[in-house]
Amino acid sequence: MSKLPSIGIIGAGHIGAAFARALARRNIPAILSNSRGPESLQALVQSIGPSIRAGTREQAAAQPIVLVAVNWSKLPAALSGLADFAGRVVIDSNNPIEAPLFNPIDLHGRTSSEVFADLVPGAHVVKAFNHLNPRLLIADPAERGGRRVLFLAGDDNRAKNQVSALIDELGFAAIDLGELAEGGRLTQFPGGPLPSLELVQFG
Repeated sequence: MSKLPSIGIIGAGHIGAAFARALARRNIPAILSNSRGPESLQALVQSIGPSIRAGTREQAAAQPIVLVAVNWSKLPAALSGLADFAGRVVIDSNNPIEAPLFNPIDLHGRTSSEVFADLVPGAHVVKAFNHLNPRLLIADPAERGGRRVLFLAGDDNRAKNQVSALIDELGFAAIDLGELAEGGRLTQFPGGPLPSLELVQFG
């Protein structure tokens, strides 16, 4: 079993499930949750692997590191009523768009992570895992001969170090883009220049 702490995942859609599969490949324990409850996730977690189990939103949110991947309009409901995160790390892997038309949300000049941070009181927010196609999260990060790149951004260095260590444990190359206001904007979809780029680090 990995030495990394257990990960909580709120949201079991494309990004949340792909992230869970990437964790399972490295035998990293995680609790996967959604709005419908653990029973609705049994078949999915069984298909992913033994290190992943289904849990409630509250159980996922109580883990040392929590990844949130929820449709933008559903974020307030998904995060409402949860306890203060008390300095724990919350990974924002959301994009301010709405399917099926993928229309951008007007954030009034703020980055999506700055808006997201208001929904997770007490958390150290790190933007990551939102810019890469989910199928590339599932794929072998070394299949191109180097390590596939994952970007991150955040305002707390300790939190970024934890997420960087997680990215490294998953086999990817972590590149720190700085604080949320600047780095988060670079990876934000739509609008940022980095989403959907498959970059590989050699050496």
